[in-house]
Amino acid sequence: MNDAQPNPESLDAQSILNTALALAQQQGSWYDLSLVDIAVHCDTSISKIYKHFADTNAIADFWFSQALETMLSVDRHVMTSLSAAARLDHIIWSWFEALAPYHAVTSQMLKAKLYPPHIHHWVPMIFDLSRLVQLWLDMAELSAGGRRRQIQEITLTGIFLVTLSAWCRDQSPQQTQAHSKLLRMLEKAEISGQF
Repeated sequence: MNDAQPNPESLDAQSILNTALALAQQQGSWYDLSLVDIAVHCDTSISKIYKHFADTNAIADFWFSQALETMLSVDRHVMTSLSAAARLDHIIWSWFEALAPYHAVTSQMLKAKLYPPHIHHWVPMIFDLSRLVQLWLDMAELSAGGRRRQIQEITLTGIFLVTLSAWCRDQSPQQTQAHSKLLRMLEKAEISGQF
């Protein structure tokens, strides 16, 4: 881990994110991290941090947006010969793999978002999840419409939520237990004709 402080003159969103992730990992707590902690570590003012991020939740959103970018860069040609379940697994797991370097911190971010007093975080998460599910289906070239599409969306949402819960708790290397669970559920859904 690089403990070097970013240059305050070249402070940007990426360096703030990198600092926040490293500090949270060192401290063992995302929930207790503040913009003040980050500003002190970067030897800058809180106002300069605030120009990029209004709070640590905004930093977490930026981290998740980077995982989304990684997922969107999956080469579709790699998946041409794969089953629907294997295509979905390849796409969805790329999102988890992008978050894996800070597995514990990412799990804490999610828990902070779901903290009961943080109701203002819940609605955006629902819309983000809906968009993610739509992207997965489109990227896997599952083009069903109508009632069948709705069933696929509901099924995939459930599979993801179960996998996400397992991933957050999974201490195995590269979260292989959660990955196996994801693939099993996707294969079962495909066999039953849902994909």
